[in-house]
Amino acid sequence: MKRYSILILGLIYSVFAKGQSTQWLTGIRDTSYSSAGDYRNNLKNYPFIKLVMPQKFANVKEKPGLVYAKTGERELHLDAFLPGDKKGGKTPAILIVHGGGWRSGDRSQHIPLAQHLADKGIAAFTVEYRLSTEALYPNAVFDVKAAVRWLKANAKSLNVDTGKVALLGFSAGGQLAALAGVTSAVKKLEGDFGNVGYSSKVNAVIDIDGTLSFVHPDSWETQNPGTFGASGMWFGYPRTERIDLWTEASPFTYAGQNTTPFLFLNSSVVRMHAGRDDWKKQMDQKGVYTEIVNFKDSPHSFCLYEPWFDPMLGNITAFIAKVFK
Repeated sequence: MKRYSILILGLIYSVFAKGQSTQWLTGIRDTSYSSAGDYRNNLKNYPFIKLVMPQKFANVKEKPGLVYAKTGERELHLDAFLPGDKKGGKTPAILIVHGGGWRSGDRSQHIPLAQHLADKGIAAFTVEYRLSTEALYPNAVFDVKAAVRWLKANAKSLNVDTGKVALLGFSAGGQLAALAGVTSAVKKLEGDFGNVGYSSKVNAVIDIDGTLSFVHPDSWETQNPGTFGASGMWFGYPRTERIDLWTEASPFTYAGQNTTPFLFLNSSVVRMHAGRDDWKKQMDQKGVYTEIVNFKDSPHSFCLYEPWFDPMLGNITAFIAKVFK
């Protein structure tokens, strides 16, 4: 009942709300978040970490800079990492969505992960999407779904099984992957470009420390309602004005209708896990496979570093093998 009360309250707020602020649309790329910078910041508390770097695998074919959609004059790109010829037919696929607070970061962040996944027989794609310096919510959601549709439209040439497609995201990318993964039936969040004749439905979601709810009682945004941070820049509204949008963008809002298996890979940063346990409880009651893996004493960006990268890779491949068997 509490969730529905929030929705109703949000609708009331929306009547009196001001227009979406465009002051954050600078048109200038925000480079404040990068893997190298994150590494330097984490060394103080984790002096033993090693940033996982890109490497070439003999059996992986790389196709960088592919255009997956075009909106207006803007081309959107992804990089493809395809397993070499192997017996067994079509491969599963994972589209990888980077983090950076919906405002910074880029798809190169997860090239090492994509390379390792392809080496293990899973086609992987690192996806660009429009950040809040360029386009506000829900445009990034439209972009991610367009990438899914592109994959399905080109599945034959990519040797991908369209019944075995997963979305994976880290941090802000985890929120986007989760939201796109549970809203294929929500027309408002589909967008009107990029292979619109294909479905944006995916068969699994892997959420790496991504926000599951902006309005859950345990969420950082709920506990800091007066703070206008990266999420506010993305929405173009403070939470107090358009809580209906913050609710709409929360994957947890769609838990009741979800049938997609989830894997949560989480750091030891507790605030990133709001709603996760409640989500699993609901999925367990419905019989929807949900797995949670916690990485003890790890930073938010643990997925970029050893000693956590290899076990995380094992968790991902095991999850894919289980849900796509």
